[in-house]
Amino acid sequence: MKIAVTDETGAEVPLFVLEETKINGMYYLLAADTEDGDGDCYILKDVSRPEDTEAVYEPVENDSEAEYVFRIFQELMGDSGVDLQN
Repeated sequence: MKIAVTDETGAEVPLFVLEETKINGMYYLLAADTEDGDGDCYILKDVSRPEDTEAVYEPVENDSEAEYVFRIFQELMGDSGVDLQN
């Protein structure tokens, strides 16, 4: 699945969703700037409000949260034979 996110300059950046998960009621995406996942990867968190008509995702900024979620994605992707590197 391909999504578009807006960067800090307001430009739309296409990302490819590699995996998704729900942890403690929050939805997270593992997305990359290349379809095969060989490029830069990003962990995005769903910060949508009930009144939003589309999902709103933001990069996970908290280091401990990002590390925890990244480990979950490593396990999920490892089951598919994909090795994620820090």
